[in-house]
Amino acid sequence: MNPPHSDVLVVDLHPVDDTRDLGFFVVLTIDRPNKLNALNSEVMEGLKAVCEWVESREDVRCLVITGASPLAPPEGKRAKPHAFVAGADITEFLGASSGEIRIKFTDNAVEALWNLSKPTIAMVDGFALGGGCEVACSCDIRIASTRAVFGTPEINLGLIPGYGATQRLERLVGYGKAHELIMTGEHINAHEAARIGMVNHVVEPEQLRDRVFAMARTIGSKSSHALAVGKAAVRSALDESLTDGVSTEAEAFALLFDSEDKEIGVQAFLNRTIPEWKHR
Repeated sequence: MNPPHSDVLVVDLHPVDDTRDLGFFVVLTIDRPNKLNALNSEVMEGLKAVCEWVESREDVRCLVITGASPLAPPEGKRAKPHAFVAGADITEFLGASSGEIRIKFTDNAVEALWNLSKPTIAMVDGFALGGGCEVACSCDIRIASTRAVFGTPEINLGLIPGYGATQRLERLVGYGKAHELIMTGEHINAHEAARIGMVNHVVEPEQLRDRVFAMARTIGSKSSHALAVGKAAVRSALDESLTDGVSTEAEAFALLFDSEDKEIGVQAFLNRTIPEWKHR
């Protein structure tokens, strides 16, 4: 089954391993370079559809999300800057009522991305502002180029973040720093984002694709069942106390001993061979 078609998204499949049948990782590119890849209704509907497709495919091991590079400018014009996602398409806010916005922002693509059971990586090159910062924060891992810029500038529109940043950002960077970013609307560079825990790694732009793809291949080579269980256990720490979370982990760990992949992994380790996972 082919991925859903969209005029504003590009979906590419890459093999996890060229020598073994381990499935694919997906690179989803938001393709509105003339609008700095801003999120509009078409992008959000397409992203939701791709998330549903990724979740349904057993051979998809990991999802990478990124933004299209700038197009070559017309002669005599300056090139647009690089952008992961420069925010929401503000033109869609004009005249919108609370009722319309409540529906759009309650059942949205960022939540669909957040709720995927499969690993997700944000490949951030350029602006990740507002909704773009929230898309990045909804992924499990964020790898940024040195020209990445993060921020939640909604306060400058008389608004606050609406795709989960007041919650996810606080858990990533802490109570005080989240307040500072949301209340000032100021931007931070990639190195500062890494320093405060928003970003996992920062690399030069020409190294970004290779670094992200290497991580996607590493993750994709693991047991999909163990990955899903591990992701769910880590996510439980956001909602549970430490005591309850440790109990959740212990139960998840114990149940993995009933999986075929545990036996395959242990035997491969003891025999010093590469595991051939049942759940791939």
